[in-house]
Amino acid sequence: MGIIIDKKVNAECRLGVWQIEEDYNYLFSQLNLNPNDIKTVENFKSHTRKLEWLSVRLLLKKLTKRNIHIIYNGNRKPFLSDKSQNISISHSENYTAVLLCDQNHSAGIDVEKMKSKIEYIAHKFLSDKEILNINDKKKIYHMYLHWCAKEALYKLCDKKELSFKNNITIEPFIPESKGKIYGKVISKKINIRVKLHYFCLDNFSFVWCCK
Repeated sequence: MGIIIDKKVNAECRLGVWQIEEDYNYLFSQLNLNPNDIKTVENFKSHTRKLEWLSVRLLLKKLTKRNIHIIYNGNRKPFLSDKSQNISISHSENYTAVLLCDQNHSAGIDVEKMKSKIEYIAHKFLSDKEILNINDKKKIYHMYLHWCAKEALYKLCDKKELSFKNNITIEPFIPESKGKIYGKVISKKINIRVKLHYFCLDNFSFVWCCK
């Protein structure tokens, strides 16, 4: 399938979403990988993980029209090798998402396939107040939007030591097919309020933010 979303979401950021329907050989053939990259992808035991890894690089290539390598810091936060932009990456089953922002903004994005089992772990990442605000008619979707929003904020904050339940708070909102959410990150080193954007595609929740 390839790129299904390529959108300049604001003056600073660009969003790309790839739907993976290609096989390994096709994705591999479209990339100019260096020996270290080839070793990395071949060492993945999961075939799905290989497709995710390759699709991220091909999506980045399509968005930028260049061959740029992705590198990671000690917290596994991704960076572009040429430092031209900031990047956030997410993938879930057959969807890959990339958010690119200019150098003056940080990026955070998360995509998750929605499953009912989230109800059993919601108490681990939602505060008591957030649980009370969950919409009963759209419970699974609402919980996933909270999870994705917290994951996006976690990535935005450079994957610092943050508790999803205690340090990241999502303000009450009514879940729609798409919309805006506001979240706060409060810790000893961070105190910010961020606007996030979300949408639903098939049975997947997407949330992104830049600041």
